[in-house]
Amino acid sequence: MTSKSTSTSQLKPLCVDLDGTLTPTDTLWESCLLLLRKNPLYFFRMLKWLLAGKAGFKLKVSQRVYPNAALLPYSSKFVEFLQQQKTDGRHLCLVTAASREIADAVAGHLGLFDSVIASDAQTNLSGKNKAKKLVEVYGEKGFVYAANASVDLNVWQHADAAIPVNAPSRLVKLIRARSIKIEAEFAATSGSLSRILIKAMRPHQWAKNSLLFVPIVLAHSQDVSAWADVCLAFVAFSLSASSIYIINDLFDLEADRKHPTKRNRPFASTALSIPKGLILFVVLITMAGLVALQVNMMFTMLLLGYVILTTSYSVVLKLHALVDVFTLTSLYTLRIVSGAAAAGSEISNWLLAFSIFFFMSMAFAKRYSELHNLAEAGDLEASTRGYVVRDLMIVILFGVASGYISVMVMMLYIQDLQASLLYSNPAWLWLISFVLLYWISRTWLLSYRGKMDEDPVLFALHDQKSYLMAAAVAIWFWLAL
Repeated sequence: MTSKSTSTSQLKPLCVDLDGTLTPTDTLWESCLLLLRKNPLYFFRMLKWLLAGKAGFKLKVSQRVYPNAALLPYSSKFVEFLQQQKTDGRHLCLVTAASREIADAVAGHLGLFDSVIASDAQTNLSGKNKAKKLVEVYGEKGFVYAANASVDLNVWQHADAAIPVNAPSRLVKLIRARSIKIEAEFAATSGSLSRILIKAMRPHQWAKNSLLFVPIVLAHSQDVSAWADVCLAFVAFSLSASSIYIINDLFDLEADRKHPTKRNRPFASTALSIPKGLILFVVLITMAGLVALQVNMMFTMLLLGYVILTTSYSVVLKLHALVDVFTLTSLYTLRIVSGAAAAGSEISNWLLAFSIFFFMSMAFAKRYSELHNLAEAGDLEASTRGYVVRDLMIVILFGVASGYISVMVMMLYIQDLQASLLYSNPAWLWLISFVLLYWISRTWLLSYRGKMDEDPVLFALHDQKSYLMAAAVAIWFWLAL
C-alpha cells in the first residue's frame, strides 16, 4: 500500500465501493449462483428479470438470496486502512451498485460504515448514476472515493481524491493522466493467470479417468485403433471433468470458504473471477464434446450422461445422504463402461459388480474422512453433505463391507470359467486379490485413525506403498496372461 495523504482529503468523507474493492468478488454473480443452486429453473426467470432492467434484476435476486457477509472475502489491507480511518474519526460511507440487502449485510458485518448508499428498484447505482448521487450528498469535490474499475472514472472526476483498490495498473495510469489526486493505493495481489487456470482445472484429478483403460486392458486388446480411441476418450473425459469441477467450485463458494484448505481454491479465494470461470467452463465442455465425437456416438452419449449426472451431483445430489455415495459409485463405474464403449468391447458382469462395490467403499471412505475431521475439530453436532458426526460408525460399516465384498467378487471371478479362458495362469490373480484386500483394509485403518485425505483416490496418488502395490499387481497380471 502506498499513501499520499493530505489533511484536506483526510477530513472529507471516504466513500467506498463494494464489488471488486472492499471485497475482491462480485456479490451479484455470487447471488445468481446461490439462486441457481437453490433451483436451476430460476435461470429462465432471471433472463426475464434482466430484460426488464439491471436495477430491477438485482432487487429480485437479492429479495430471494444473497451471500453471507461473514463468509465473503475482504481486501484485508484495505479493511485495516478503513479501521484506522474510522478510529481517526473519519466519516465512512459504503456506496455500491449492489442491492440494499447486500450492502446493509456487509455494513452490519464489518461495523465500519456510518452510512450506506445502494441501488434500488429504479436506479442501478453505477458509473454516472453513482457520481450524481455522491455529488448530491457530499457536493462537488466533497468526498474521497475508493474503487477498482474503469467505470469508476466517472466518479473520480467529481471526487477530491481517489483511492484505487485492486485496480489494474493501466487504470492507475489513467487516474494520474487525468490529474486526479491519489490519497492512497492498494495494489492487487495476483499470481500467474495460466497457473491459476490450471489449478482450477485440477489436472491431478484426471488420474481417475485412467479407469477408461480398464476394459481394453482386461480384454488384452492389441488393436491400435481401439487404443487410440480410448486415449481420445481419456482426453474428452478429462476436459469434461475439469469443466464440472469449475461449476462445482462456483456453486460451493460459501462451503469452500468455511473449509481450512478448500478456501484456497481459485474461486473461493477470488484468485479467479466468476465470469472467467464460466468462460473457461464453456471452452472446456465444448472441447470435450468435439473430442468425444471423434470416438463414436455411444461414447459421446455416455459422456453426456456423465456430465449431466456430475452436474446434478454438484448442485443437488451430494446434499443427500446415501444418494451422494451411490452417485459417486455410478460416476466411477460409468468411466469403465465408457472405456468399453470407446474401445468397442463388451464389459463383463464380473467387472461391473466389482466396480460397484469397490467404488462404493471409496465413496464411503471419502465421507467418513470428512466426518472424522469435523469430529476432531470438536464439531460433534456439525453436519456435512446430509450426514452428521454421529453417523461415523454406520458409515465405516457400510464402507468396509462394500470393500470386502468387492474382493470376494474378484475371488469368485478367478474361480469362474471365464478367467481360465482369458488367462493362461489365473492362479497369479489370487495374489492380486490379496493385495487388494490389504489395500482396502489399510485404507480404512488409516481413515479410522484420521490419517486419510478426504479423497482416498488422491491419497493413493501420493502414497508410496500404493505405488509399490500397483507395481506388484502389474507384474502378477502380466504373469497371469
